[in-house]
Amino acid sequence: MESFQRARSEEQREVRRRVILDTAAAMLDEMPVGEVSLNELSRRVGLAKSNVLRYFESREAILLELLDRAWKQWMTDLPEQLSKGVGARAPLNERTEQFATVLTDSLSGRRVLCDLLSSQAGVLEHNVSPEVAARYKRAAVANVDTLATLARSYLPKLGDRAPELAAAMIMVIGAVWTHARPSKAMVTAYEADPDLAVLRMDFASSLRQVLATLTAGALARASS
Repeated sequence: MESFQRARSEEQREVRRRVILDTAAAMLDEMPVGEVSLNELSRRVGLAKSNVLRYFESREAILLELLDRAWKQWMTDLPEQLSKGVGARAPLNERTEQFATVLTDSLSGRRVLCDLLSSQAGVLEHNVSPEVAARYKRAAVANVDTLATLARSYLPKLGDRAPELAAAMIMVIGAVWTHARPSKAMVTAYEADPDLAVLRMDFASSLRQVLATLTAGALARASS
């Protein structure tokens, strides 16, 4: 924790902003997005909730910033993983499967990113000002563009379809993450009825299949 009592300079304000963000990030390592509260964040930071709101306008604004941080880190780490997992000279259908596999594997251990992505449209983009919403969306567009560039570098036949594919992939990651974490009631229903159990999704295997299908479809549309 910083040693000063009141942030008077811009530098001190930035230090406090980082403390708030880092504390919220630590909370996300312990609990899902839905359990992160301003009250508990304020307690851990050692500030009144009203003071926390001087730096971030809402809980959702904090979480959107953390989503962008986690997303950028993923994009930073992904190129090395793709270079190892996708054969540059492999046939197109093999590269398609490899690309989907590497993307899926790259999300292993990134529970926070997946949880935040699954919450962005339905939760995090609410209770924020137009300014915060626009800032986040600009960052999201840049992150999607980065993923599109990576996709096109390994699958050049995607052409102008790469951004469309990248955006769809992000939506699918969040959706599959949500469906792969059923409620206690649904788990009980799956366990009681074998006919329902087939609907239970495994995140990695389901995501890999969906990403491969999306990629193959984008390639087919690009070549038509």
